[in-house]
Amino acid sequence: MFLFALFFFLSPLVSSADTLIVCSNCPYTSIKDAIRESQNFDTILVKKGIYKEIEITVDKPLTLIAEKGAVIDGEEKGEIIVIKSDWVTVDGFTIINVGTSYIKDFAAIRVRSSRHFTIANNTIKNLFFGIYIEKSKKGVISGNKIYGKAINEFNSGNGIQLWYSNEISIDNNVVWQVRDGIYLEFSNFCVITRNESAHNVRYGLHFMFSNDDLVSDNTYDNNGAGVAIMFSKNMQMHHNIFKNNWGSAAYGVLLKEVNDTKINNNTFFRNTTGINIEGSNRIEYLHNDFISNGWAINSRGANYYNTINYNNFMHNSFDLVYHGGVNHNDFHSNYWSSYTGYDLDKDGIGDIPYRPVKLFSYIVNKTPEAILFLRSLFVDIIDFSEKVSPIFTPDHLMDNAPLMKKIKHDKN
Repeated sequence: MFLFALFFFLSPLVSSADTLIVCSNCPYTSIKDAIRESQNFDTILVKKGIYKEIEITVDKPLTLIAEKGAVIDGEEKGEIIVIKSDWVTVDGFTIINVGTSYIKDFAAIRVRSSRHFTIANNTIKNLFFGIYIEKSKKGVISGNKIYGKAINEFNSGNGIQLWYSNEISIDNNVVWQVRDGIYLEFSNFCVITRNESAHNVRYGLHFMFSNDDLVSDNTYDNNGAGVAIMFSKNMQMHHNIFKNNWGSAAYGVLLKEVNDTKINNNTFFRNTTGINIEGSNRIEYLHNDFISNGWAINSRGANYYNTINYNNFMHNSFDLVYHGGVNHNDFHSNYWSSYTGYDLDKDGIGDIPYRPVKLFSYIVNKTPEAILFLRSLFVDIIDFSEKVSPIFTPDHLMDNAPLMKKIKHDKN
């Protein structure tokens, strides 16, 4: 009933909307002029050409559509498009040469205190910040391509940033070589799907103080670290790929002070550390693949009542590093490629429990240079002695039902 009433109220306005055309020999030669002369719910069609404009302020409900080849060049002088109204669409522009400011955080497209906005199919190059959403709700950021030139995190901004913004859909975007590909702070009930975030200096995706967000079907490739979730709760992360995140502090996923979260059906391939966990509780890790990582999981302490079941741990240098003498977590029914036990009753479950924590992982953690001895007989001897008589590793940290064959996960 509410939606019908809203449509009934808006339909006379929409039906009377005009299309204003912008080009070098049109009645409107600049986007600002067309916005100034437009009425609510008009469409502004921008033809092919280069438009050297900044601070293009959209303060009424409008649809801005660009033909292929329509470029807005900010000439590195400042912010380019600023949205200050509900029901605004910006679609199909190429936006280049955003200004740099460490005080104002200039962006190619900024949305302020707006609802029902759509930022779609734009290409942004030579940026400081790409798309910056603040104190806004119920928006869509879809199909955009953002290409930065960040060298380090101190003189670069983020590709897509949300600040105090809720119920935002971020779908099918490509973000390369910025500080954080996508960054959310105090932003809840957001859906992040089918994005590619790669070659970013710090994180592919970064959450701070954000709750109830969903992350699915994304690829995080060759970032400083894949995804960082900090001081957040009730998150869901499934069917993502984390790969090639290498470096001294590189992770597929970093969890710090995170609670009541599900991390299921993801692939962690060739990362320094697949998942790094600190101070995180009641996390569910089900049906993930950890393949050829340095450390599959690094549990750095104060992690309680987590569930690690039905995962594949294959060909990692270390499957698990665990800090602390007591285990409060459930490891059960995982497949471990380094498991050497037997299955006499042929039920698919190893007859001998598997201890995933190796003594040598403690040595490497204290003295990284010791990694040179990883494939030596010396390592085999000390790991075997620890398995026979645990002194440094938690006595009850084991998988009592290790699976004999790799798990075929349900991809649905």
